[in-house]
Amino acid sequence: MPSVTTPYVGSSLFCFLCHYVAYFQKEGRTQEQLDQLSIYIFLGTLIGARLGHCLFYDFDYYKDHILEIFLPFKWDKNGFQVTGFAGLASHGGAIGILTALYLFCRKTKTDFLWLADRLVVVVPIAGALIRIGNFFNSEMVGTPTDLPWAIIFDRHDNIPRHPGQLYEAIAYIIIFIIIGSLFKSNPNRQKGKLFGIFMVLLFGARMVLEHFKIDQEDFEQSMLLNMGQLLSIPFILVGIYFIFRKPKA
Repeated sequence: MPSVTTPYVGSSLFCFLCHYVAYFQKEGRTQEQLDQLSIYIFLGTLIGARLGHCLFYDFDYYKDHILEIFLPFKWDKNGFQVTGFAGLASHGGAIGILTALYLFCRKTKTDFLWLADRLVVVVPIAGALIRIGNFFNSEMVGTPTDLPWAIIFDRHDNIPRHPGQLYEAIAYIIIFIIIGSLFKSNPNRQKGKLFGIFMVLLFGARMVLEHFKIDQEDFEQSMLLNMGQLLSIPFILVGIYFIFRKPKA
C-alpha cells in the first residue's frame, strides 16, 4: 500500500520551520506569515497525500466508501474498526503542497515562484526522512535481489530485497546538496528555475528508482510504467518548462 507514515508531516514541517524561521526574518517577512504558511503546508500535505492515495491507487474501493477517505475508522460486517488513515501517496502530497502554496500566495500577495524556489531547498531532506521512516516500518519494500546489501524485511516476508527506500533517501540527500549549492551560489537567479531543476531531479530520480520497488497495487502489474512513474511525468515536464522558459521582458 503506498503510504507515507507520520515522519511525512512531522519531518517536512520540522525541516521547513528550521529553514524558514531565520530566512523569513532576513527577507523582512513576519512571524505571523510564517505561522500561516506552516499551517497551509501541513494541511496541504495531509489532504493531498490522502486524496492522492484514494484517487490514484484505490479509487475502486473509496468511490463506494467516501466517508473512509476522511475518517480514521470504518464500520463493516465485523463492526467498528479504528483504521487510521491507511494510505497516503507522496505525489498527492506534492500536489497538495503546491496547491497550498498557491492559496497562501494569493491570500498574502506573495510571489509564488519566489516562495517555491526557497521551499525546494529543504524538501529533499524531508523526503529523505520520509523514506527512512518507510524503511524502518518495512513499507514500500524493494524487489528481490541477491546483492550483498540486500535486506530481509521480516514484517513482509523472508526474501532478500533491494532497500529501495534507502536508495531514494540517498538520492534525495544528493539532490538537497545540489539544490542547496545552487541556491547559495545565486539565490536571485531567474524565478522558477531552481524550482524547475528540483522537479526534474527529484521526480526523475523517482522514475528510475521505482524499478527497484515492488508494485504497490495489483493493477500495476500489467502496466508498462507503474503509477508512481506515470505520476512523476507531469512533474518532470513542469520542471523542464521552468528551466527553459524565457524570462519576461
